Amino acid sequence: MTKNFVLSNLLPQKSGFLGIEEKYLKSLDDAKVVVVPFGLEKSVSYGGGTSKGPAAIIKASKQVELFDEEFWCEPFRKYGVVTMKEQKIDHASVVKSLKQLEKITEKILAAGKFPLILGGEHSITAGSIRPFVKKYPDLAILHFDAHADLRDGYDGEHYSHASALRRVMDYPISTLISCGIRNISASEIPYLEANRHRIAIHFGKDKRKWDAKKIVAPLKNRPVFVTFDLDGFDSSLMQATGTPEPGGVMWEDALDIIREAGKISKFVGADVVELAPIKQLHSCDFLAAKLCYKILSYAFLGGGK
Repeated sequence: MTKNFVLSNLLPQKSGFLGIEEKYLKSLDDAKVVVVPFGLEKSVSYGGGTSKGPAAIIKASKQVELFDEEFWCEPFRKYGVVTMKEQKIDHASVVKSLKQLEKITEKILAAGKFPLILGGEHSITAGSIRPFVKKYPDLAILHFDAHADLRDGYDGEHYSHASALRRVMDYPISTLISCGIRNISASEIPYLEANRHRIAIHFGKDKRKWDAKKIVAPLKNRPVFVTFDLDGFDSSLMQATGTPEPGGVMWEDALDIIREAGKISKFVGADVVELAPIKQLHSCDFLAAKLCYKILSYAFLGGGK
């Protein structure tokens, strides 16, 4: 039933992520990756448009060159990718939407696949993470963001996008590594201070002194979920997001950390969230799509050559 659920909800290959032709998979079930578009937009607090993020990423991904000079191959051939149709989302209730995503992710994991979830706002991570917590007792989180997202709710919403990592850390997860943070509120500091044994924040202001190997060292031999809020990128690179911030990570900063993590840990799932597409600014859509391809390649091929 689980396998049938996944296979019965797929887009045609040419319409899916990377636009890969059918001939590259002997069977759709041979694909190790299932891309899940989930454009929830309910608790955004500044700019809107994240509901259109998944479609924009999938469209842009068809322009991504499949050959990667870092791996000296077309990495997708090593793992295979299929894309689910976007499910009808209950935008009236974040709680119901997260439960919906939890069930989808649970079925993908049960089928032995790697879920790559495309948001939508960052609140979705609190739903998708639940099956991972059940399956991997030693799960660790690698998080890129402009914001710590450790508020205990925001604007009356317990599962706000501003509370994404707080809701994730409600579970018994021992390790959260957050990179690129340059916006944290006074209300989040007590929680951070009380959880220093679980949470390591690498602030954007310190990125010139970052050592990627040291940052990811706690992830060694661990199952890792990667959650990448696109406002983690510097706003000179990523304007198409609801809450842009200057002083963020650049492309190479992000890849250095993900690459090193891929060498020493096992990526078991990922999400890329908070793209709010801007007409005629397709560079941001493309950046998000290429980032997704890179995350998958590091997940299955390790740190490259």
